[in-house]
Amino acid sequence: METIYLILILVLFLLAISDLIVGVSNDAVNFLNSAVGSKAAPLKIVMLVAAAGVLAGTVFSGGMMEIARSGIFYPDKFTFADIMLIFLAVMITDVILLDTFNTIGFPTSTTVSLVFELMGASVAIAIFKIAGGAEHTQLGEYINSGKALAVISGILLSVIIAFTIGAFTQFVTRLIFTFNYERRLKYLGGLFGGIAITIIVYFILIKGAKDAAFMTPANYKWVKDNSLQLLIFSFAGFTSLLYLVNIFFRVNVLKIVVLVGTFALAMAFAGNDLVNFIGVPLAGYDSYLTFINTPGANPGSFTMEALSGAVKTPMIFLLMSGVIMVITLYLSKKARTVIMTEVNLSRQDEGEERFGSSALSRGIVRVSLGMNSFFSGILPESTKEWIAVRFAPLPRKRKEKNLPAFDLLRAAVNLVVSSALIALGTSLKLPLSTTYVTFMVAMGTSLSDGAWDRESAVYRITGVFSVIGGWFFTAISAFTISFILASLFFVGGTIAIFIMISIAAFMAYRTHRIHLKKEESGKVSKAKEEAVNPDNVKEFCTKNAAETFTTVSAFYNQIITGNQNTDISALREIRNNITGLQKEARTQRKIVSQVLKGTAEQEADQAYYAIRTQDNLLEILNCIGIIAGASISHMANHHKPLSEMQLTELKTINDKLTILLHGIARTVAPDDNTIAETPEVLKIPVEAEIEKSSKNEVKRIREEMTGNRSSILFMSILQETRNIVHFSSQVLHSLNK
Repeated sequence: METIYLILILVLFLLAISDLIVGVSNDAVNFLNSAVGSKAAPLKIVMLVAAAGVLAGTVFSGGMMEIARSGIFYPDKFTFADIMLIFLAVMITDVILLDTFNTIGFPTSTTVSLVFELMGASVAIAIFKIAGGAEHTQLGEYINSGKALAVISGILLSVIIAFTIGAFTQFVTRLIFTFNYERRLKYLGGLFGGIAITIIVYFILIKGAKDAAFMTPANYKWVKDNSLQLLIFSFAGFTSLLYLVNIFFRVNVLKIVVLVGTFALAMAFAGNDLVNFIGVPLAGYDSYLTFINTPGANPGSFTMEALSGAVKTPMIFLLMSGVIMVITLYLSKKARTVIMTEVNLSRQDEGEERFGSSALSRGIVRVSLGMNSFFSGILPESTKEWIAVRFAPLPRKRKEKNLPAFDLLRAAVNLVVSSALIALGTSLKLPLSTTYVTFMVAMGTSLSDGAWDRESAVYRITGVFSVIGGWFFTAISAFTISFILASLFFVGGTIAIFIMISIAAFMAYRTHRIHLKKEESGKVSKAKEEAVNPDNVKEFCTKNAAETFTTVSAFYNQIITGNQNTDISALREIRNNITGLQKEARTQRKIVSQVLKGTAEQEADQAYYAIRTQDNLLEILNCIGIIAGASISHMANHHKPLSEMQLTELKTINDKLTILLHGIARTVAPDDNTIAETPEVLKIPVEAEIEKSSKNEVKRIREEMTGNRSSILFMSILQETRNIVHFSSQVLHSLNK
């Protein structure tokens, strides 16, 4: 009997290692976002600072793992066997959930996932015990529901407060320093840095030292009693030091603040969120030791009162966890995906928006514009002009690549405000989450900085609500999945446990493969974007045109064949491929638009024809997409297929269209074995053939030789084919300029 539980303990620790890996991938965004987004230092330096913070945090880690041991349920009401089932369900659910969120690039809260996984699993086991006639018949006797309510209230409170204070602080800071802050840093940089680092030190002392493994109650009492003196000396010392460093070594004070803030938040993550990853396995380990050291104990009746007591975590476990987290920090590619989600939502410039528009985001923007108009009408013109000047962003240099997503001033405010709010929440004993606070502060500062202008506001707001919704979805999913798994384990026993472990391992492998594919696709897109500049933009458009003509020709032929064979599956696959090409074409259009910003007057014609080319290529893809969609709709509704006469005419048109499109492709981008063809050679009578088929179809309609639905599909295909020919000729005209 003891052997099977020893195996389960080993499984828990293996799952803990996996959880540490996916947990770091998720939470790395909390402390790396500001430094990475502002390019405060080379990535290697940022990672080194963060790694030092993580290792320091493991030493500062609170050994008290009460939230996993007795924070959500009352352990004295559960037996050792029950506890093991609960902990296994929690760990498997945590690995699956966090890995899924990391794969799609969403930051979520490990605290929320842990709390609701524990609740879901313990509720499931409690229900089975009550149904089996257990001594305790009320669910409230098993579950500490007040803890979950405290976490939910903490979510709502921290989201609103963090966003509001982040926005206000950034507004005031930007008003003082402006975007052109270098000159003011000579006079105010040391003072700003001294205040910022003092707040961070306070954050480390209050948030970190309280639960440090080496901190005795007497030492912490001394720190708390003398905190005011410590802060005064810290402020004076850091302010003086930063002024000296700036004067004698010309070091940017803001870079120091950002790196110190990165260290502090990394330390907080390791010191306080470590319970979310190893708390449950350690609680399971303590339960096992208690069980085997109790002679004659029966796993089905031995209750776990021992978990109610506070136990210090052995330092070896903390240090091993720190090493795993540091290795993950350096090697995890998913961590970079999650980081880029937050960086992209707060970047200063336009670019590819990951999120779409929603009715809620449009409504918020509409209300905000109305409020802006109202306050603009109240403020004097001189005040509005003064504010506008101080918030005017610096012009970007032409052809400048790899620009920071935002500047060092905003990065410093992000870190300082996050540190201060987390320290305040800790002192008030509020259940804050580093994920909530850091994310919402970053969103608030980006709003104040004007990063959410009318070009991007609806997309950024949708993104914020998507991430916030993801947090609540985490809670619901964590509870539900953990509840189901615990129920399966209770009913199915050991067999169900190992089946679910195998499924979890397979799902982790699948999400890893999916992420690798997304990453490769992203690398290709990024490489294309970085390779384009005003000097080679015509070649970029030419290559896109040649690829589009060749692909559209192939798709058109496949659509005709799909209609002939009434193969709806093939048509759906074609439509999916077209959708992917449409997305890529929109990205290419944005790349061209971005590259041509700020080009010289003499390049105006080139800019015009480049953008016009990309617009026409997108229209061609839209036309072929409409043809595919109409064909699928026709078949899905089980209408009569196209007649032989209609298919014969479409094949004739297809033959001529193929010659035309391939001819244009060879004209705009001749390869080594062909010579460019002249437009005269390409005057293939496609439009004449389309006109002829249109008249034939009208005749068939008059003579009732064709069905109404088939006729609508046929005429729709002809019209979109006519549009393809038109837009193709426009592309040829633009590229010949």
